[in-house]
Amino acid sequence: MPTTDRTRIDAILDRLRMPVLAAPMFLVSGPDLVVASSRAGVMGSFPSPNCRTTAELDAWMGTITDGLRGVETPWALNLVTHRTNTRLDDDLRLVKEYEPPVVVTALGSPAPALDVVHEYGGVVVADVVSLRLARKAVAMGADGLGLVSAGAGGHTGHLSPFAFVSAVRAFFDGLVVVGGGISDGAGVAGAVAAGADLVSIGTRFLATTESMAVDPYKEMVVEHGVDDLVVSAGVTGTPASWLRPSLVANGFDPDAMAFDGERSYDAAASPAGRWKDIWAAGQGLETISAVEPVAEVVDRLEAEYVVALDRVAARRR
Repeated sequence: MPTTDRTRIDAILDRLRMPVLAAPMFLVSGPDLVVASSRAGVMGSFPSPNCRTTAELDAWMGTITDGLRGVETPWALNLVTHRTNTRLDDDLRLVKEYEPPVVVTALGSPAPALDVVHEYGGVVVADVVSLRLARKAVAMGADGLGLVSAGAGGHTGHLSPFAFVSAVRAFFDGLVVVGGGISDGAGVAGAVAAGADLVSIGTRFLATTESMAVDPYKEMVVEHGVDDLVVSAGVTGTPASWLRPSLVANGFDPDAMAFDGERSYDAAASPAGRWKDIWAAGQGLETISAVEPVAEVVDRLEAEYVVALDRVAARRR
């Protein structure tokens, strides 16, 4: 297995209170959630398509930079590198200007971001849903892999988080981020024990006061469980995990969904109007019982994480 220079990676991980990334969520993650997450000690992030224009993305990145001035905790930008994203060059110019410590590429190759991010000393993580894509991203020079696993909300994977991490660790010693159905500190501890460096948690941060999700969306997450999720490619053309009540409310038959459009991930033509009332969630929603401030969520995650680590340590005696 090739050896990765982990100097930049470890410098980022060492600045976190606990190994958690507040996952970038479409139409949910904004400057308030990013700043609150990173101020609480976990890595905040947002996807660039949440901004309809380059000017808006510029404003958001400026707000985050100002909001985290003097804060050591890093933040991340989720960048769509799919060939249909006509705004990619403009987004990369802003990446060069604001220098987010971590850039997570999604729905395409990490290659377009590598030179820009490496020039200022940042880290590029490529989101992948299979071992084939993981190997391709490593071959292209990605510093890290975001393993989108079964149980993830929004665009989801099919592999168990534990199986995925184990398989990737057989050929990659760089930064490994895993997400999929993890919403408490015990899950974080388990993923780290399995070989992950960082755990991506989305749905738990969706139901926070700082997220951009509308109140009925947050309430649906609180009130429903895993039996209310539907995994289907019928909305976007790519398998995603949706809340059944939101599908029904928007005229979909959750048991007979077929995609009849053309897949596009163009940030300049964000499909927010089409998706804003169709709500995604991951399997971690079962543990969520209230909408809370990010700081309280992180406090609880850390307490659960410490208890889980102590439980594992006690088993060794």
